[in-house]
Amino acid sequence: MERSELAKEKTGVKLEGIYAINPVNGEKVPIFVADYVLVSYGTGAIMAVPAHDKRDKEFAEKYNLNVLEVINENGKAINSEFLNGLTTDEAKKAVINWLVKNGKGKEKINYKLRDWVFSRQRYWGEPIPIVKCKKCGYVPLKESDLPLTLPDLEKFETSDSGESPLVNAKEWLSTTCPKCGGKAERETDTMPQWAGSSWYFLRYLDPKNDKALASSEAMKYWMPVDIYNGGMEHTTLHLLYSRFWYKFLYDIGVVPESEPYKKRISHGLVLGENGEKMSKSRGNVVNPDEIIAEYGADTMRLYEMFIGDYEQPAPWSTKGIKGCKRFLERFWGLQELISEPNEKNKNLASIIHKTIKKVDRDIEILKFNTAIAALMALINEVYNAGSITREQLKIFALLISPFAPHIAEEVWQNCGLGEGFVSVSKWPEYDEEKCKDSQVKIALQVNGKFRGIINCNLGISQNEVFEKAKNECLAFNNFVNGKEIVKVIYVPNRLLNVVIK
Repeated sequence: MERSELAKEKTGVKLEGIYAINPVNGEKVPIFVADYVLVSYGTGAIMAVPAHDKRDKEFAEKYNLNVLEVINENGKAINSEFLNGLTTDEAKKAVINWLVKNGKGKEKINYKLRDWVFSRQRYWGEPIPIVKCKKCGYVPLKESDLPLTLPDLEKFETSDSGESPLVNAKEWLSTTCPKCGGKAERETDTMPQWAGSSWYFLRYLDPKNDKALASSEAMKYWMPVDIYNGGMEHTTLHLLYSRFWYKFLYDIGVVPESEPYKKRISHGLVLGENGEKMSKSRGNVVNPDEIIAEYGADTMRLYEMFIGDYEQPAPWSTKGIKGCKRFLERFWGLQELISEPNEKNKNLASIIHKTIKKVDRDIEILKFNTAIAALMALINEVYNAGSITREQLKIFALLISPFAPHIAEEVWQNCGLGEGFVSVSKWPEYDEEKCKDSQVKIALQVNGKFRGIINCNLGISQNEVFEKAKNECLAFNNFVNGKEIVKVIYVPNRLLNVVIK
């Protein structure tokens, strides 16, 4: 039966074109054939949501098709009958349950793990422990013969036939069959570097262990990896395969945890000054060696962390790197400002403890740019004070050392700020009490309308704020002076609202 005829049977309406029937509510759904196919969708039902997908919407608008919203701004289903009010995840489960219950379909999970292609043949790939025997076919090596190591070669180029360089290692190539003992040849294909990079972190835990990947004690102590960091190109395939590899090791009892990583982070690209991806063809490539030669390694390192949010792309800026150079020069200049404790540098205590707290927490969450910004704000305060104590400079050197290690060590040694190296010295601790502001900004309102802001001591009372506001804020005083005050609303340390007739 033609689909249009089927639709007529279901709906009693003769339709033109090709239609499908929604198995849940029996409604007719027109089928449109486009000139492109998303291969990754595979076969089966493909939905179109013009109200919620840019490509589908463009198609619907071009052909004047109805655009029906099915998800509202709160992520709840609408215009969807018994699904209304459910979240997307809840609606998916409800539809599946309905289809199963009514015999319209069954639940199925499709996995997107693709076959792993070992195409690029290189000498340094992991050798595959398989031999080819004329009698027995392909036979795996005995476990006692593992690991299979690569032979020493003088030439590492791919062979003339395009095969692995290992085809030239005749002595290594010729072996005996583990099954029948007859003549056999080793497999010359190698696994790509992805194979080793799927589990290398386990070997780092216990690199000298000759009995296992790593001891169970080491794996229990160190695993899972706290942060998996890499480029966006690793997000799909490498992350997918490394988890697949690790879960296999978990299934056979080699590793103690089912997941290899606690957290995944992708770092942003450094773009050219024109905002485009760096490439030779665009002529916007920055050579780090040239930058280091002109500005120094510390400036290069500092700027790369200051350039922007770690996980977002950011354009290179010559002006920005010059600014980082000036900041480091100002840090070097602090050696000339060392003095005994005095009234001015005593006032730096609060900002120093706030900076320790800020840098400490920002490093932990990889917000290096804001940590460096806090150090830049601190150095302005020091120069405004005109002096810095030796202990305060010690703290500054410790805070800047992860970002600019060379200059931090120079200042540390020059000024005798501590024993050994700054890089292995104890990280400074902050006092939470000293991080609290002694001054607050209080907004002033009259009948709910903003009239000004005044600076006050932390914990100031309502009456004190009111008197201070009348004395220091002319706009506020003009509105309340001589007026009958109906009510005063005070939110401590934040807001004073006076209601007048």
